[in-house]
Amino acid sequence: MSIYRDKPTGRWRFDFDRWIGGTRVRRRQLLPAGWTRAEADAFDRKEGAALYAIAQGIARPRHTIGQAVDLYVKERVPQLKAGENNERELEATRDWWEDQSLDDLATVCAEYAADQAGALKPATIKNRIAYLRAACRWAWKRHGLGDQDPGGRVVAPEVKNARSTTITRLEMVKLARACRHRGVRALIRIAFYTGMRVAEIQRARRAGASFVLDDSKNGEPRIIPMLPIITSASRIQMPRRSEIDYYWPLARSACKLQHVRLHDIRHSTATEMVNAGVDLATVGAVLGHKSSASTKRYAHHGTQLMAGALGKVGKRA
Repeated sequence: MSIYRDKPTGRWRFDFDRWIGGTRVRRRQLLPAGWTRAEADAFDRKEGAALYAIAQGIARPRHTIGQAVDLYVKERVPQLKAGENNERELEATRDWWEDQSLDDLATVCAEYAADQAGALKPATIKNRIAYLRAACRWAWKRHGLGDQDPGGRVVAPEVKNARSTTITRLEMVKLARACRHRGVRALIRIAFYTGMRVAEIQRARRAGASFVLDDSKNGEPRIIPMLPIITSASRIQMPRRSEIDYYWPLARSACKLQHVRLHDIRHSTATEMVNAGVDLATVGAVLGHKSSASTKRYAHHGTQLMAGALGKVGKRA
C-alpha cells in the first residue's frame, strides 16, 4: 500500500515509489481533507494502476504540475522583473502540487485555497494561485504539456480590494512633522503629493519640474509632475529602507496613527483626487496603473461627490 497518514496535516498521503521495467516511478500527493481510509485506498488502487500503465507504455505519459513549474522557473522566471518573488511564491505552494497531474490543477488550487483560508490573507492565496496558473499555462503553450489549457477551470478566492485606510492632508503634515529623519520626512510629503510608491520615490530621477521613472512597475516609463510644494523635499537625499523602517513607526506612534501603512499615503492621494472630482482614468494615469481595474478600487471614495449631487435634488434653481 502507498497510503499513510500525514502527521502535520492529519490527511492521507499517497506515496508511490516503485521500480517498473527498470525505471523508478514515484509520485507523492496529499489527498483532500475529510477523505476516509476507504476513499484513500480506492485512490491508491486507481492511481497505482494508471502509473503502471504509463510506465509499461500502455498509456500516454501524464505531465505533472511539477514539470510545468520547473520549466517555468528555468526558462521564464529569469526574464521577469519580479522573477525571484514569483519563484518564492511558487515554492511556498509546493506541498500541494508536487508530482500532481497537470490536469488536476483546478482541484489542486481549490484545495490550497481551502487549506489556507484563515491562515493567509485572501489576496496572498489569490496571488499564489495566479502564479501557479501562469506557470502551468506557460508550459502548456510553450512546451505542449497537457492536451488543453490547465488553468481554464481554476477559480481563485474573491478579494475585496477597496482601499479603506487613508489619511487627510493635515494628518500627513502631522506625520511628517513628527518624523525625526529629514529624508523620511521628505519622502512622506513626496508620496502624498505624487502618489508614487516608496521604491519609485527612491529611484526616481529629478528632471526639471518632474520626477521621471524610466522603469515603472508596469514596465513603461512614467513622468510625474513635481508640484512647487515639494520642490524643497525633492532636493533631499531619499532614505534607505532601514531608515524608513526605523523612523516611520516612531512617527506613526507619536501621532497615534499606528494602523496607517506608508503605502496608504499613495491610496490617500488617489482618494483626494477622486473626492475632488478627478475622473478615474486620470487618477489611474497619475498612479501609473496599467489596468483600469486597479483604479476602480478607489471608486467607493466618490461617495462625497454623490452626496453633494443628491443634495441638490428638489432644490430650486
